[in-house]
Amino acid sequence: MIGVIATLKIKDGTAEAFEAAFRTLSAAVRANEPGNLAYQLTRSKTDPLTYKVLELYADADALKAHGESAHFKAAGPALGASLAGRPDVEYLDGVA
Repeated sequence: MIGVIATLKIKDGTAEAFEAAFRTLSAAVRANEPGNLAYQLTRSKTDPLTYKVLELYADADALKAHGESAHFKAAGPALGASLAGRPDVEYLDGVA
């Protein structure tokens, strides 16, 4: 199992558009990626401009399929318009 935590900082005033774009992406991930076990957007309680995406994949092939998927690539412009910088992505190995 592979875990991913992506930290995304957005521009002030873009939360509604960002969350809407992410809902569309999340629905596509859940519908089209059987190797994706979890894909959840969360927002910081202390900084409303900071989001974290919590992701779990069955294996490296599932993670690769996610990054190469048409729906992930299509979401890039909509999500990117809200971002205040590059995402910080941490990869984790499943332990138990």
